[in-house]
Formats: sequence, structure tokens, C-alpha cells
Amino acid sequence: MRIWIDLTNSPHVVIFRPLIPRIEARGHEVVVTAREFAQTLGLLERFAIPHTTVGAHGGGGRLGKLRAAASRTGALTRFARRGGFDLAIAHGSTDQPLAARAARVPQVTMFDYEHAAAMHHLNGRLARRVLVPSAIPEGALRRYGIRPPKLVRYPGLKEEYYLADHRFDPGVRAELGLDASRVIAVLRPPPEVTLYHRGLSDDVFASTLQRLEADPGVQVVVLPRVDSQREALVGRDVIVPERPIDGPSLIEAADLVVSAGGTMNREAVALGVPAYSPFAGTMGAVDRDLIARGLLRRLARAEDVLVRPRDRDGRPPTRDPEVLIDLMLAPAGDEPG
Repeated sequence: MRIWIDLTNSPHVVIFRPLIPRIEARGHEVVVTAREFAQTLGLLERFAIPHTTVGAHGGGGRLGKLRAAASRTGALTRFARRGGFDLAIAHGSTDQPLAARAARVPQVTMFDYEHAAAMHHLNGRLARRVLVPSAIPEGALRRYGIRPPKLVRYPGLKEEYYLADHRFDPGVRAELGLDASRVIAVLRPPPEVTLYHRGLSDDVFASTLQRLEADPGVQVVVLPRVDSQREALVGRDVIVPERPIDGPSLIEAADLVVSAGGTMNREAVALGVPAYSPFAGTMGAVDRDLIARGLLRRLARAEDVLVRPRDRDGRPPTRDPEVLIDLMLAPAGDEPG
């Protein structure tokens, strides 16, 4: 088959990087499109993933988002009609489902946060299949018109599947000048340009950053999402990578992770690293489940972060990536591998 994967944000590169070679090993051809946003293109270049750049993010305003989405969807529709694709796959792309429907290509959409209503109302109805973690109950998705058999819920976290192939790169420490004898804290700010988080307080994250920055026994690595966040960190006693880095290896090198978004925290859970969420929006079912099981901590005060070297004896069990790939490819008639 000829399979089209669309990547619109930095985490999507990390998700599909290990899955693409496995899909190609089944004899399929994979074509990647990407949106210029955050470190998406830089990560694709770092990992030498061939891709076609289509469109850019529309910024923080709703009107800008709509204009960018309309332009990009039109360009992707033309791309898809020329591409002769048998299947389209994306995780959280707001553009591919509509373009794939217009080009008559079956589309698989994936997500693990059920409260992005505007996205799911559209994408859920356009997709041939919707893949979500089993922690999200069926009832939470009915208002979007997403029901079985279109809805397929897989066990565990997506991170447990795509990180199964992860091999720690010790070079990340040298790249950032990290001292392994000191506590390493990795922080990711709130998604300021994400509609479901806008206007909500990030005081807990800011105070946590200030506390860790002031601790001489801690090295703080901050991964800004956008240029405005990077500029705000100039002059601070923190490490800000100058170019996109191997995120999972950085997380595995860390002693703790504080992220206001979901993917990095769940990667930390999958790699056995203590993780804290100061996320100020409506908590999703996946993170609620992790908190209930003691695998993720909801951060209400900066003082609640435990600053200490972590236990590095082994990592949690992973899941077979081929199971997730089977679910992705099934709408186009691919036989399980």
C-alpha cells in the first residue's frame, strides 16, 4: 500500500519515527507531510525522515488558525489527489481528515485527549477509524459521533508502543552539557497557543521553574514550544537546547519531568521517570488514570516536586508496536503482521 502520514506538531515525529520503518518492513510505501510548527521540521531533519512541508501554524488567534487550516487543508487535498494513497494516518492532525475525505482516501485518526471538542467533532466524523487508549470511555466520545465499530480502543498508552524500540542515546548529556552527578529536571511550558489551554493559569509551572532554577543541586532543561517562550528564557539559569533533540533520550537521562502537556509526561511514565503535571485545563481520562495509579502526579504547588536522584533500575514493560500498527492499517485491508 501507499500510506500517507501527516505530522503537525513535534510529538508526532517522535510517535511515528519508530513506526514508519516497521510499516515499511511490511512492504508498504510511506509518504510524510509536515506542518511548520514548533520543532516539527527540525526533528524530521534530525532523524533524517523524508517529508514534504505543507503549510504552517496560524498562531495564537482563532482567525489566524482558521485561515491557516483552510489554506493547508486545500493544499493537502491537492497533494492527496495526486498521491494515489491507499490510507491516511495522523495523530491529532486537524487538516488531514478533511483532505483525505475530499480525496476519497480512508483515514485513521488517533488522539488521547478527549476534551478538544472542536477537533473531534469534525475529525471523528470524517475518519474511517478512530484509535484511542482504552482509558477513554466510549461514553466520552458519543457527543462527537464517535462509536464502535469506527471507534477502537487499545490497551495502555501509545507511548508504551512507540517507545518499545527506544534505545537511550548517552550523547544527549554531552550535547547539553549535563552533569550526571546532579539532579536533572526537564520542563516543558504550557501550550500557550492551544485553544483548550488558553487563559488558564500557569503560575504553578512558573513557580516550579523558579524553585528548581534556584536549587544549586539541580540542572534545569526547558523545552520551549514557541519562539516567545524561548525569548522569555534568555538570561535565566536554565539550559535551552539550541536545536531539536532526542526527546525520549533526554527524558531517560532526567531524574524528573514537569510538563504542562500530556505526551512528555506519558513518555516519562513509559520510561520509568517521575512525572508531574501542572496542566490547568480539563484533565483527560488517560492522565486521570495515571494519577489514580500513582504513575503521574498532579502538581498543585511547586513545593510538591521531589528533588532527588531517581531509581534507575530497569524500565517499565513495553507493548508490541505491531499490535498498534495492525489497528492503524486495518481500514485499508492490511493483514495483521
